[in-house]
Parts: sequence; C-alpha cells; structure tokens
Amino acid sequence: MYWTEFLTVALIHLLAVASPGPDFAVVVRESVTHGRRAGTWTACGVGTAIFLHVGYSLLGIGLIVSQSIVLFNILKWAAAAYLLYIGYKALRAKPAAATTDAPVAQHVERTPKAAFVAGFMTNGLNPKATLFFLSLFTVVINPHTPLLVQAGYGVYLAVATGAWFCLVAMLFSQARVRAGFARMGHWFDRAMGAVLVALGVKIALTEMH
Repeated sequence: MYWTEFLTVALIHLLAVASPGPDFAVVVRESVTHGRRAGTWTACGVGTAIFLHVGYSLLGIGLIVSQSIVLFNILKWAAAAYLLYIGYKALRAKPAAATTDAPVAQHVERTPKAAFVAGFMTNGLNPKATLFFLSLFTVVINPHTPLLVQAGYGVYLAVATGAWFCLVAMLFSQARVRAGFARMGHWFDRAMGAVLVALGVKIALTEMH
C-alpha cells in the first residue's frame, strides 16, 4: 500500500546521499588518513545521526526549527564552526618525516569513539540535512501515513546512509588507494581541510527559505 511512497523516498534519498557534501568529505578523510576501521566508524556515526533528524521530524520539532530564524542560525553556526575547526586542523598538517616505511603507517591511531563522533557531529549539525528531512516528512510523505510506517522509512534512511558511507570507507581505505593518497602526504590533508572549510563557509551562508 505504501510501496510507491517508500520508493519515492528511497530514490530522493539516494540522489541526496550520493552527492558529495560534508559527510562524504569527512568519511573519505578518515578512511584515507586512519584506515578502514576509522572510516567505517565515521560512516556509522553519519548513519546514526539520521535517527536524530528522523526523530525530530516525526515529533514536529523540525518544523519549529525551520520557522525560527534564531534556532536555525544556532544550528547553522554550530555546524559551520565544527567543519571550520576540523578543516583548520587538517590545513595545518605538516610533512611526515622521511622513512622507509609506508607513509600510511605514520598516522596516529584513531579511536572508534573519535571517528564515530566526527561522523555524527558532521551530519547531525548540518542544517541542510535538517531542511532535507523536514521537506521529506512534510511534503513527500503523506501526513496521513501511519507513524509506524514513517518510522520504518526513517530506519531505512539511517541504515541505507550508513551502508552507503561504509562502502565509501571500504573504497578509500584500500591499501592501493591509501598509498596513492599517502604519496601526496600532508598535501592531501590540506586539500581535504580546504574542502571542509569551504563546506563550513557554505553552510554559514545558508539562508532559511
């Protein structure tokens, strides 16, 4: 009965999650810099944050945020500040010391908690994600659709997002891929830092429509 609606939601979500953004940049950086485990934990953090968006969308809090310039701006500046912070840290990356070992092995071990938090914060604080889920649950999904069914959509969105970024983590954490990026060393970190800073600035300039 709700298959058509579900397929519409799934298609819109696929197009949204496949387009590069803060989530993609953070997962790629964690995967290349710290390896598959860190990248996977970051992907799990992004996927878990989806439950946050789904939760407040179902409760109607997203509508309140979208109507309040103050709340929207608080969320926007928090997201921008976080991305600018991690981007600035990456921009300060220094050249690794010369060694005969693989460059990838020089990076400090990333804890699962730190990687998870990086993914969760990046997605959870993104005001564009807030607007996306708000529009999804108010425009695309019929308000008369049972709450349990809508919650089911939410579970799918979270799992699908986590799975997608786990695939991204697997791709960018492969030894050959990491070795290729590692040859660029600190320049890769700086490039990703510039991307994160640019995304932070873009979010900071986001206007509420």
